[in-house]
Amino acid sequence: MDNISTELLFTLLACLIIISGYFSGSETGMMSLNRYRLKHLSNQGHKGAKRVEKLLARPDRLIGLILIGNNLVNILASAIATIIGMRLYGDLGVAIATGVLTLVVLVFAEVTPKTLAAIYPERVSYASSLLLRVLMKVLAPLVILVNCITNGFLRLLGIKSLSNKADHLSSEELRTVVNEAGSLIPSRHQDMLVSILDLEHVTVDGIMVPRNEITGIDVNDDWKSIVRQLTHSPHARVVLYRDQIDEVVGMVRLREAYRLMLEKNEFNKQTLLKSADEIYFIPEGTPLNVQLIKFQRNNERIGLVVDEYGDIIGLVTLEDILEEIVGEFTTSMAPSLAEEITPQPDGCYLIEGSANIRDINKGLQWSLPTDGPRTLNGLILEHLQDLPETNISIMIAEHNMEVIEFSENKIKMVKVHPIQ
Repeated sequence: MDNISTELLFTLLACLIIISGYFSGSETGMMSLNRYRLKHLSNQGHKGAKRVEKLLARPDRLIGLILIGNNLVNILASAIATIIGMRLYGDLGVAIATGVLTLVVLVFAEVTPKTLAAIYPERVSYASSLLLRVLMKVLAPLVILVNCITNGFLRLLGIKSLSNKADHLSSEELRTVVNEAGSLIPSRHQDMLVSILDLEHVTVDGIMVPRNEITGIDVNDDWKSIVRQLTHSPHARVVLYRDQIDEVVGMVRLREAYRLMLEKNEFNKQTLLKSADEIYFIPEGTPLNVQLIKFQRNNERIGLVVDEYGDIIGLVTLEDILEEIVGEFTTSMAPSLAEEITPQPDGCYLIEGSANIRDINKGLQWSLPTDGPRTLNGLILEHLQDLPETNISIMIAEHNMEVIEFSENKIKMVKVHPIQ
């Protein structure tokens, strides 16, 4: 070193700091990459993405390579800085060189390159992968040796060595990814994707038509009444039962019934019953994502929900599940949320007691509890544990609710005051 000029040492020191910055930036860039975008670009044939993906296949070796290079460079830079300091300031130069080199390394070899790499991880990683791939081959024996030693220590501590395990996302993490997509995915499509993820958290009980609202025909009625109900039914399929809804005998398709009316000279109860399909039953508590698959596998579009005792508690159709994903259809016979909620000039809302709680939460961005009753009427009755009188108020989930109309043992209208 004595034969090397001070100017050349300064040049070598500057080069070593640049190389140290390269290793530091490469490490941050590689670790900051979006792995899913990287995989997508690699599948699309992007050469840089393919190089980086191969390097990240063994992250322990990649980190080992970068740290070996970085430490070698920094140690050599420290030695050169010490020589320069002693030449210029004697023994005091050691302390001066240590302080100045520490500041220079922090600014130019650590903070600055790592910040740039964090901002532009793809640019840095794809470019640096060219040299890293070559260094990985040249220094392979040393990298493998260091990894074997470190992995041995990790095993002694009961820790498995690093491996490139597939990154799997939970539904909650995937929901966050969709919500953070921003303008990359239209907001309407984001809502649909999130709704698909929410299907596993909603059961058929939450969207079914309740028992008392199921439209059916009692086959014990006189024939003229049955024909009248068939011709005036707003639904494509009608439940057939005897005396009460629990005694179901089948489900008739109105299109098939109309065809029989036109083709058969004798269209009677026996003909109608023969044309009816078997009832498809659905256990209560079935998640919507499961029921959607069951509808597809069984080639069904409609089913009756039964409880643990076999009693019918509601009706669910394929359209009901699809509405949870894409929103309400204009052909739905049920009242829309806009018809059930009336905003008031003072900021209050008049809401019908039969309104679905989940629909209210979606439409008004509220957080009313959904783990119990499915309607606003049921929610208030559950909290009061009694039949209310009109003008009584109750606080639920920070919402002040006032019963405006109560009749036939049901809350018909509720006034919800704005949160103070």
